[in-house]
Amino acid sequence: MSWDQLVPLIAALPLGGFVVTALIGRLLGKQAHWIPVAAVFVAWLISMGVAYSALTGQAPFGEGGFDVRMFEWIPAGKFTVNAGFFVDNLTAVLLIVVTTVGLLVHVYSIGYMSHDPGYWRFFAYLNLFMFSMLVLVLADSFLVVFVAWELVGLSSYLLIGFWYRKRAAALAAKKAFIVNRVGDVGFALGILLIFVSLGTLDIREVVARIGELDGTRITIISLLIFAGAMGKSAQFPLHVWLPDAMEGPTPVSALIHAATMVNAGVYLVARANPIFAQAPSALVVVAAIGIFTAILAASIAMTQTDIKRVLAYSTLSQLGYMFAALGVGAWTAAIFHLMAQGFTKGLLFLGSGSVIHAVHEEQDMRRMGGLARKIPVTYATMLIGSLAMAGIPPLVPFFSKDEILGESFKLGFVWVWGIGIVVAAMTAFYMFRLIGLTFWGQFRGPKDVWERIHESPPVMTVPLILLAIPSALLGLAIGLPFGANTIGAWLKPVFEGGQAVLRGGAEEAPFSLFGIDGTLILASVTVAVVGIVIAWRLFGAELAGLRITARPERVRELSARVPFLYRASLNKWWFDDLYHLLFIVIGGRVASVIWWFDREVVDGSVNAIGGGTIEAGRGLRRIQTGRVQNYALGIAVGLIVMAGSYLLLAGR
Repeated sequence: MSWDQLVPLIAALPLGGFVVTALIGRLLGKQAHWIPVAAVFVAWLISMGVAYSALTGQAPFGEGGFDVRMFEWIPAGKFTVNAGFFVDNLTAVLLIVVTTVGLLVHVYSIGYMSHDPGYWRFFAYLNLFMFSMLVLVLADSFLVVFVAWELVGLSSYLLIGFWYRKRAAALAAKKAFIVNRVGDVGFALGILLIFVSLGTLDIREVVARIGELDGTRITIISLLIFAGAMGKSAQFPLHVWLPDAMEGPTPVSALIHAATMVNAGVYLVARANPIFAQAPSALVVVAAIGIFTAILAASIAMTQTDIKRVLAYSTLSQLGYMFAALGVGAWTAAIFHLMAQGFTKGLLFLGSGSVIHAVHEEQDMRRMGGLARKIPVTYATMLIGSLAMAGIPPLVPFFSKDEILGESFKLGFVWVWGIGIVVAAMTAFYMFRLIGLTFWGQFRGPKDVWERIHESPPVMTVPLILLAIPSALLGLAIGLPFGANTIGAWLKPVFEGGQAVLRGGAEEAPFSLFGIDGTLILASVTVAVVGIVIAWRLFGAELAGLRITARPERVRELSARVPFLYRASLNKWWFDDLYHLLFIVIGGRVASVIWWFDREVVDGSVNAIGGGTIEAGRGLRRIQTGRVQNYALGIAVGLIVMAGSYLLLAGR
């Protein structure tokens, strides 16, 4: 049996794991993880085989990809939708990230959730999410993508609100679900417009025929697709749900809000790259919203005190980088950054979970400090992740981030490059602020907690080590141009059509470290180092025998110099308050007025007509006595009235 025949099992195995665990998980108790973990492990093995076959061009995959037709889902006249999968090199890259991070999160959860009474339910939800995400990545039709898209939304709702008795978690789940639906309306309208315009929803057929449409319609389709991506990938102004989603268990944050679900929007735009390539104005919108989200989220992350929220806003910022790359046409760089961030953010979120586990569920970094001595494995892996996030070579985000910045500059988007450089400095600062407050200096929490702090069990630390390896070495493995750049060669068949349209037939610049101007690299690394040094000086460190004491008074002094900016950052630029005012307070009052009008005027009019008819009927009912003489009298009176009316009119 060849790998292509096993493709349906990649999605079917997690679905089976969900069904079985949902049915008998309660009976299995603390052994309920075996079936879900085994299902994801086998799916990972198959995914690795499929990805290897696709990326090396083995038959039947080849450069153009391979279809797996399963059955005809919707036959309705000329409208037919097949339930099928499509695997090409872009799919292969996403399979590597989703299944690898998903598997490690499953393993990590065995230790992290071991004492939770909903243990079996958690693993059932994880498997449901994996099924939904894998169908989304593999789908060959926009309608199948949309179904998986909504299943991912449902799965995230269940996982974010897993601790549903906790009010904050329940509200966060509801917020995520509602905000995502706003973007999904746009995506649904885009799908409808595609079908009305082309009569098909098959992704490859749509991509091949999109040139038949006029530019305005292509632009509208592109923006509607991007609306869906904005919701799922939490781009401004639909960004407010993701930080609140940190109320879910930490493995959920790592799986959904760092490595997989939030990347779905990036994947969707990248998959539709030939459509966007023919809508330059839509690409400018994508780039502008992406880079604005990047700097907005980075500015908020600089002052947050919850360790998971710092990473949440960091995720927002890096997603903004990816959309900025898509907007300038650096699609390969965007997917490389997605891959890099998948492993690095997965590492950092799971590392934060290890920290929270060690300090007995404390998430406020102001109550931490000095943990490097107590949890050295967690510290070492999170330090690698933070250096990677800062863009320090040769860690993998250095290659992907600098390719984004370099491509932006060379393609004429100097404003994207300029803002991106500022974001790079801010990223380095807030990541090492996190490291300083958490691991350096002295412990600032209760003494009894300090005495009980210990390293997490191997079931939690081994996934950290395994994620630290690609975070450190993946760039060297696939990012350096030893003869030919590996990631660029992988994705060239996917993006060359869109690149040819976007660049007017010009040859795409080689994707390589050495293809970026050395000055741009130096500038990027320099600002990252400056950000690290500032954080190091302010928040203290012990490195190679050099002790630098934290300077909280200096931090307060600097904050006092820019009170508005500090308060704005701390309060997340008041977006939650603004949305509450607009949609809850003002929107609620408008809805109340409309409700009153509907009840009193619309319903009142209908009820009045009905009531009048009933009363008239009651009055008329009294003349129905059943006595013939009464009816005869009525007829006689009627005849007299008619005759009188006739004579009166005739006399005139």
